[in-house]
Amino acid sequence: MKDYYKINEIAKLYGIGVDSLRYYERLGILQPRRDTNGYRLYPLKEMYKLNMIRDLRQLHFSMAQIKEYLDDQTVDNTLRLLRQEEDLVAQQLAQLEHKARLLEQRVETLEAARAIVPGQVTLKQLPSRPCVLFTQHITRDEEMDFVMKKLQRQHEDKILDFGNQVFGAFLAMEDLLAGTPNVYDGVFSVVEPGEACDFTLPAGRYLSLHYQGPYEQNRQVVQHLLSHAAAQGLAPAGRPFELYEIDNRDTARPEEFLTEVQVAVTERAQA
Repeated sequence: MKDYYKINEIAKLYGIGVDSLRYYERLGILQPRRDTNGYRLYPLKEMYKLNMIRDLRQLHFSMAQIKEYLDDQTVDNTLRLLRQEEDLVAQQLAQLEHKARLLEQRVETLEAARAIVPGQVTLKQLPSRPCVLFTQHITRDEEMDFVMKKLQRQHEDKILDFGNQVFGAFLAMEDLLAGTPNVYDGVFSVVEPGEACDFTLPAGRYLSLHYQGPYEQNRQVVQHLLSHAAAQGLAPAGRPFELYEIDNRDTARPEEFLTEVQVAVTERAQA
């Protein structure tokens, strides 16, 4: 076995780019000698460092941290590094477990949404729901996604997972009643109880109606919901709004969209 290897041989053997090897040299981690033709020759005794660099980089140690360790490699420093690795692995496991829970929740939510039968009016007793809001008049579908992204950027500390978050929009009732569907006054997202919020959907009774397909139907859906309320002796106690159960986060087919319209209601006052 040779005592020295050329840069291309080392790059091929360890699967490391030539530029990376030159970078390690500039940092002083590797110290190749030069042959008579000026080619870099890497000593075999330093090759163990490449495995350590690879392993430590996978654990997200910086090159500065790696160099500091290799410059003073002792049992004490190795134990210190191993404890740091343990902490990092524990953090990564916690992150993976959190991601697994989010995926499980998303699967359960989507499967539950697919089981909903659209077109049925129901009366729900719901708890208070704190929300963050981005107010903007929206007249096109493509504007909705853009405004939702604005909402998320404004509240990145509260909207942590775009796929799992509950998003909704307040219907622009003036436009809707004038005959224009699919128009909104703002979008919101429901956040965790106790979080700072822009407004709260109050606890109480809500009439609910799911519809499937494009949003252009929402004018008829709202009219049907309000007519049902009147027939049951109920009066709206707030603005109707939509909640997006299945949307373009889940499918590119509008016919698969599932949207819930809710409106808070109270007993109609007797004349």
